[in-house]
Amino acid sequence: MAKKFSGVHWMLATPFHEDESIDLQGLGNLVAKAVSSGCNGMVCLGVTGEAARLTDSERYYIAQKVIQDSGGLPVTVGTTADSTAAAIARSKEAESLGAGAVMVSPPSMGKPNPEAVIGHYSRLADAINIPIVVQDYPSTSGVHMSPEFIANLNNKVPTAQYLKLEDPPTPPKISAIRKLVGDNMPIFGGLGGVFLLEELARGSAGAMTGFAYPEVLVDICRMMDEGNNKKAEELFSRCLPLMLFEFQEGIGVGIRKHALKTRGFIECSKVRHPGPNPNAETQTEFHRLVGSVGLEDL
Repeated sequence: MAKKFSGVHWMLATPFHEDESIDLQGLGNLVAKAVSSGCNGMVCLGVTGEAARLTDSERYYIAQKVIQDSGGLPVTVGTTADSTAAAIARSKEAESLGAGAVMVSPPSMGKPNPEAVIGHYSRLADAINIPIVVQDYPSTSGVHMSPEFIANLNNKVPTAQYLKLEDPPTPPKISAIRKLVGDNMPIFGGLGGVFLLEELARGSAGAMTGFAYPEVLVDICRMMDEGNNKKAEELFSRCLPLMLFEFQEGIGVGIRKHALKTRGFIECSKVRHPGPNPNAETQTEFHRLVGSVGLEDL
């Protein structure tokens, strides 16, 4: 049985050229950064990767590029779709490319119901042979999943093996879920890493998020795993203002891509239209914060 996922699985942005075509070289640079930072894996085609703004052929080539360049690290591919048939087709494609798992949010529904959501994951599980990361992000899916529902889903669909929890407040929800499932369903935090320390203290397995300084996330997880909680808290507290700034609703992806450009990983920070890009004032505020938290030399 494959070793269970843990640690930092970096969420990859999708870099574009000025004409909004895919920058595969920049994507390769991000994959290389995930490897060199000590991440335990990476995730493509999520919200950070602007998956909803990509064509099907673009999704294929992005997943193919990431998996080919991953250096053996497991790659989780986002395959969320508004129909079960489409999610299955995307997931089969990801599996054929060599994905280690797929990440799937419940499909958007006018009136979500538990039976339909469980049926969605059950049919998907029957169609593939790799684990499913259940994405609990109600602000994008519109579907709220209680701890009891998640435990029931894990029990009925064992392939729904991991949870990416993005339903704040996340620390108490982690505790509630773990009381029901124990270690049977490792939980990963997201939301830019802004609750990472508390999530780890509550028993999360790590983080699946795209904070532009993945080595910071790796260090925090390592320190907590080694029992150096004080050091982890110091690093987390120092970097938290930047995490919060980067995760601003609406413009977070644009700020993150500006950070990645500043670090030299991508040449263009453009968010694909009609997504918003940070203005000059926001960029200036970002650089001030990077200096104040001491990350300007990374």
